Amino acid sequence: MAISPTIRYPLPMPDSSPEPKPKSSFIARFLTFVEWLGNLLPHPVTLFALFALAIVIISAITAALGVAVEDPRPGAEGAMITTNSLLAPDGIRWLFQNIVPNFAGFVPLGTVLVALLGVGVAEKSGLLTAVIRGLILAAPPQMVTLVVVFAGVVSNTASEMGYVVIIPLAMVIFHSLGRHPLAGMAAAFAGVSGGYSANILIGTVDPLLAGITEEAAQLIDPAYEVSPIANWYFMIASTFLVTLVCWFITAKIIEPRLGKYDESEADESLEPPADMTPLTRLEKKGILYALTSVLLLTLALIVLAGPSIPGAALFESIPGWGVLQNPDPTAEGPNAFRPLLRSVVTFIFIFFVIPGFIYGKVVGTMKNDKDIINAMDGAMRSMGLYIVLVFFAAQFVAFFNYTNLGQVLAVVGADALVAMNLDNPIVFIPFIFMCCFVNLMLGSASAQWAATAPIFVPMLMTIGYSPEVIQAAYRIGDSTTNTVTPMMSYFGLILAVAARYKKDIGIGTMIATMLPYCIAMIICWIAFFYLWVFALGLPVGPGSPTTYTLPT
Repeated sequence: MAISPTIRYPLPMPDSSPEPKPKSSFIARFLTFVEWLGNLLPHPVTLFALFALAIVIISAITAALGVAVEDPRPGAEGAMITTNSLLAPDGIRWLFQNIVPNFAGFVPLGTVLVALLGVGVAEKSGLLTAVIRGLILAAPPQMVTLVVVFAGVVSNTASEMGYVVIIPLAMVIFHSLGRHPLAGMAAAFAGVSGGYSANILIGTVDPLLAGITEEAAQLIDPAYEVSPIANWYFMIASTFLVTLVCWFITAKIIEPRLGKYDESEADESLEPPADMTPLTRLEKKGILYALTSVLLLTLALIVLAGPSIPGAALFESIPGWGVLQNPDPTAEGPNAFRPLLRSVVTFIFIFFVIPGFIYGKVVGTMKNDKDIINAMDGAMRSMGLYIVLVFFAAQFVAFFNYTNLGQVLAVVGADALVAMNLDNPIVFIPFIFMCCFVNLMLGSASAQWAATAPIFVPMLMTIGYSPEVIQAAYRIGDSTTNTVTPMMSYFGLILAVAARYKKDIGIGTMIATMLPYCIAMIICWIAFFYLWVFALGLPVGPGSPTTYTLPT
């Protein structure tokens, strides 16, 4: 490893007396309960299959009982929403005829796969790893924690890269600087996983969640569309919030608690990973060329977007100017740039493929079109389980839609919220905490949202909130408890890497280390959500309204 350990941080010396165990013991007992409870759940694929089967049975029961609610939409006074049975003749015919269309038409499937085709090229070429390494290793020692957390947050653009690159790299860097490696692990883990929903870039999770939200919103309004950048403004601001909160927790709580690192705690086999080295001259050249291509692509995007982007009128004389604006001159608000919003996934694909290949061409990791195809092939191979899960999730959502159970639950739930005086912004507090709790048991963001969105999106739309704001609130709950749940798919990997620096580390130690981040982010992020949305009245994304009015 080429990192010099000459700069060392003056950390407090650990107390010579035995460390009190009450908190650790409590956390360990709590984790044991969560792990036991989580292990009772079947595999997420099996879970969605059971959900779909349950919808079939429940639809037959509710239809037989004549369950119905009054349609709350304006202009539908006196109309009733009834449930449709999937075991009735019409329901059986619909079920068998639509298994394939349900799967093929599931919006998140296509958007995520197309986006990952591009990300796969940038990842395989080494561009994404090089950018993150350069960002962290070039930071001044006093700024290392901030840069580690920030890099962790933005790494979710490339899916699991943060877990397999940034967290191990952060341990190496902290160790080389004389700081406790577990503090580096904690800071990086908090950024990568706790800040999973925040980002300054549009990543693969954005079109995935937007697709699920759109499917759920269409239970109430069949024409409703949710853009992949629906939460972009709020997520950009949240990136800096998460970075500052995690930096503060690391500096004021985690590092003082860990104290000075004892080298004898390390495993004998500890060796720095071979690729955790500073950027070479060739890699820097590759990044420069890739960045140049990004700037050129951005200029091309501005030209194509035309008036949809402020200041684009400077390029009005260039051929092709403004072709992505709405051709209807009377279009206003989000409709004015709807073609641009519908093209976001295409831009994600292009902005990863071209810079990724240029970088690979410069450094030698890619030579021709075969390398691009192989990179895309590798990205698709890693999505096998996701495709299987989507098949059953798509059936669940489609069954929910056909049976009208989502609309019935939305009306009943909305009435209950009104009865409890929760038809106001306070409703988002229990909603976010519910998402936090579910995330402890079901770690997949897409699996969790696919299961809960068909219930809560229509419910909260009925009391006047837009799907975009509901999705933003969900993302807070989905992210904050990632660091303290063993159900998170990379929890075991991080524990194994941390064991190289502290050979006797246990799950309780991991949870005790990460719990302060979880608590702090829940409190600060919820407060920031209310400040952004309700106090300042700012939109959560381009063209994203805060409120929703039922269609007439």
